[in-house]
Amino acid sequence: MRIEVYSLFLHKFLSYGREETSNVFRGDTLCLLIARNKHLKRKTMYSDPKECLYCTNNETLHNLMIEIMPMSVSRAFLFKEQTYRGRCLVAYNGHVNDLNELSDEERNAFMKDVVLVTRAMDKVFHPEKINYGAYSDKLSHLHFHLAPKYVDGPDYGGTFRMNPGEVYLSDEEYTRMVEDMRNAIKALL
Repeated sequence: MRIEVYSLFLHKFLSYGREETSNVFRGDTLCLLIARNKHLKRKTMYSDPKECLYCTNNETLHNLMIEIMPMSVSRAFLFKEQTYRGRCLVAYNGHVNDLNELSDEERNAFMKDVVLVTRAMDKVFHPEKINYGAYSDKLSHLHFHLAPKYVDGPDYGGTFRMNPGEVYLSDEEYTRMVEDMRNAIKALL
């Protein structure tokens, strides 16, 4: 009985979110319920799509990156901080936390978008290697950071830094890079 109640609560909490279930359960009860029952595994909490920068397309997003174009199941962006010349990001259209939550078909479509963007990056910027990063520790919306690496460039042979804050470009340079990327992606379709 107790496991069924916990399972029902977990299902409602994860399906509807904290707001809708707060009438029945206190939001912080979830961790207590999980801790009391060793049979239930801890589930990652999802951020609210109403507060997600990718879902709301908010000012924070526009301060960090410039949209290149919509893809089949995602959007491609140019990162404004350009320590890694040509750094881009691909964000899935739906508010999901992890790649493993997608069906095979959705995952394949998303990865096809990621590959199209990296092929365009290779054509436009000619990096030695592209590093892929899909962390989502603090922002639970599926997205890949795509950081081009160059021999003798920053952090070559190591992990790229999330936001070094070292290299910003002029509006004209961003416009040119976005246009070049957009054209390269379209040529690959």
